[in-house]
Amino acid sequence: MAEVTVSTAVPSVTFSATGIAVPDEIDILNGRLTDLDTAMGGGMSKSLTTPQGQIAMSDTAIIGDKNDNLAWLVNQINPDFAEGRMQDAIGQIYFIDRIAAIGTTVTATCTGLVGTVIPANSIAQDSSGYLYFSLADTVIPSSGAVDIVFQNQASGPIACPIGALNTIYRAIQGWSGITNATAGVLGNEVESRANFEYRRKQSVAGNSNNQLGAVYANVLAVSGVTDAYVTQNNTSLTVAKGFTNVSLEPHSLYVCVYGGASADIAKAIWQKLPPGPSMVGNTTYTVVDDVNYVQPYPEYEIKWQTPTAVSVYFKVELADNNALPGDIVNRVRAAILSSFNGEDGGTRARIGSTIYAGRYYAGVQAIDSDNVDIFSITISRDGTTYQTSASFGIDEVPTLDASNISVTLA
Repeated sequence: MAEVTVSTAVPSVTFSATGIAVPDEIDILNGRLTDLDTAMGGGMSKSLTTPQGQIAMSDTAIIGDKNDNLAWLVNQINPDFAEGRMQDAIGQIYFIDRIAAIGTTVTATCTGLVGTVIPANSIAQDSSGYLYFSLADTVIPSSGAVDIVFQNQASGPIACPIGALNTIYRAIQGWSGITNATAGVLGNEVESRANFEYRRKQSVAGNSNNQLGAVYANVLAVSGVTDAYVTQNNTSLTVAKGFTNVSLEPHSLYVCVYGGASADIAKAIWQKLPPGPSMVGNTTYTVVDDVNYVQPYPEYEIKWQTPTAVSVYFKVELADNNALPGDIVNRVRAAILSSFNGEDGGTRARIGSTIYAGRYYAGVQAIDSDNVDIFSITISRDGTTYQTSASFGIDEVPTLDASNISVTLA
């Protein structure tokens, strides 16, 4: 049987050092028209309204869709673009799993009698009926008020607006009131692509010990933790770090964590802790080494910082336009919140970060690219002085409430 050589004028997918390249669909269409013309002996009409033109267009759509799928699959090998199960598979190489679900975390001010102990897992209720559990044992100081971190027991991006967490669900003698002066940090139903990739990069140091990266990666993996920051002072002098000039003692380790149970956080720090450094922070928990020793077990006091929640304010100025959606204000607020919390695929606002207004233009513009014209987006820490960026200390976690997003049409 004679050997048959199969050929086509349709350009093929190519691979090079820069990755995959797929042909334009117009080139695919011209290739299919040429193939049909050759098959019919030449002189064929190439009008797209003819039967052969319609066949060529259908073939082009099929080939183009196949090429798009191939390009997507190839890009999934790159951690910068991987998503879904392909990203999960890359995570398995680093022995990490996607965090399945997490509840909204909020800092609330609890008031009551001086000396009252509010234990971990104390329960408060918000105005929507959701229950929040406290994450650490706390004692009401001489001021009669103390800030405590609570976490929603229902997972997902459930908003906790300013003032919403206002009811003591299970009474404790001496605890008389609760409210939240700042909005909660939204949880999620499943760890986002961007957050998972961020944690994967940090986890590279996770298998080591005695390194800042190892402590950071281990703390981020704690259930319920929404953010963390780790640094150190390896000098013999006290130094100030970050926007708020946090004081770090000589040769000290500083860990700031928001969310998560105290026992889990302390264990995560202790597992990767360099030997001997002093520790800085406002939260303390004693870890017992019951693995390497018999009773009486050695005890280690682990200290870290629970950050102060700081409200962020946005001011968005748009050109007034009759073609804008009727609910433009709510849409702008939703877009800003989505970007702030990292729900748009970008990085969320983090402890010790600087938030830049430029990060938020794309989300607002995408509401209606033809009719939304942005004059400016500015940011403030106090709702008075607005700038194009806002910085936060390594002891602060930024939070955003929809009511703090001002939208003006001019």
